Amino acid sequence: MDLGIKGRRALVCASSKGLGKACAVALAAEGVHVTLTARGAEVLAATAAEIRKAYPDVEVIEVVGDITTVEGREMALKAAGQLDILVNNAGGPPPGDFRNWTRDDWLKAIDANMLTPIELIKATVDGMMSRKFGRIVNITSAAVKAPIDVLGLSNGARSGLTGFIAGLSRKTVRENVTINGLLPGPFNTDRLKGVAAGQVKATGLSVDEILAKRASENPSGRFGDPEEFGLACAFLCGAKAGFITGQNLVLDGGAFPGTM
Repeated sequence: MDLGIKGRRALVCASSKGLGKACAVALAAEGVHVTLTARGAEVLAATAAEIRKAYPDVEVIEVVGDITTVEGREMALKAAGQLDILVNNAGGPPPGDFRNWTRDDWLKAIDANMLTPIELIKATVDGMMSRKFGRIVNITSAAVKAPIDVLGLSNGARSGLTGFIAGLSRKTVRENVTINGLLPGPFNTDRLKGVAAGQVKATGLSVDEILAKRASENPSGRFGDPEEFGLACAFLCGAKAGFITGQNLVLDGGAFPGTM
């Protein structure tokens, strides 16, 4: 399927690995010029080189920096230029018990997983609206719909972003600018392994045992492949996806038990 976005320009945040990388690769496969961001220069350079090799007609820009900081956002936006597509993504806060979290822990989570996407949208959405095309995808978490107790910082910050987008997305769609959320469940990423590592002490199980148990409990019997996630992101960014806005698509192998 040709998604009709060849030649468009995208900024994909936290895209050196994991789900962010999968989104960048899927967009590049559609002929979208991509700007990648990450804090780790070495891994980012390797990802950029991989995409350039696979899609030589696509311009790939890499920006080393922390997208959750003012400086990181400014560098990324300046490098990316006039954007048609924005994929918001940032590493989630650590798991734990809310009794141990300080005000600073909460502010850090809100800064990274709520305010950073809002600031990037604020910087780009009006230009998209004036040009009558824009696709914004926020990578959040399936925990927005089905909270996970040890991920309370993430539950709170990402739910705040989701509520904000619910209102804004109805204001932008008339100008062919859509804003949607992709809510990943258990995908085979470093984040998943990090959460498992945080549960070792409480469960008495090894990381491998925790992961195997969690995979077997999923209705699909497995974890998601990041490529599957990236393709879903690319579809939402497509030219013919303009009638989808304000939605939150859960990709979790069927784990969410609700009807809607």
